[in-house]
Amino acid sequence: MTAARKGLGTIGVCLLLGFCTAMARANLPSVVAAQSEIGFVSHQMGVPIAGSFRSFDVQMSFDPATPQKARLAISVDVASVELPTDDAMREVVKPAWFDTQHFPRAVFESSAIRGLDRGRYEITGSLTIKGHAREVVVPVVLVQTGELTFASGALVVHRLDFSIGEGDWTDTSVVDDDVQIKFRLALSGIGPI
Repeated sequence: MTAARKGLGTIGVCLLLGFCTAMARANLPSVVAAQSEIGFVSHQMGVPIAGSFRSFDVQMSFDPATPQKARLAISVDVASVELPTDDAMREVVKPAWFDTQHFPRAVFESSAIRGLDRGRYEITGSLTIKGHAREVVVPVVLVQTGELTFASGALVVHRLDFSIGEGDWTDTSVVDDDVQIKFRLALSGIGPI
């Protein structure tokens, strides 16, 4: 085989690999950020306080036919927190709370995804906030509307497990230990469920 043919063969293989890689990436679901949200509800002296995060990144591979092979990773920019008052927003980024200077991201990584029935799934994974990792189980419901699939769910975590609210703020009669995390993610590129 001549050097020219070897060169053309190598170029052909590279083009084929590049095409296959691009096609594989094109089939990965992606998040439609403008229609997605991650939020939480805590209670201070019995009064619900709702907050949300403006900035987060979702990486996933998911085929409804084989959910056990799926992978999910969510990384939240904790400093992007939004709360009802400016005072609360200034307070929650401090070391006693989220300590965003030292722990800028909260991360969830799946370890198992189990299909239940009718678009319902159970995702087990590790939630890391402020350097503390805890295993959590998240119930998720998928609903398809046109081109998009909406993944919704909620779970309750204990803020003190993650050292959120240290010092005087560990008093759960002032701020409840239970915090509900809620999400609704708009996803494109998911096949029929």
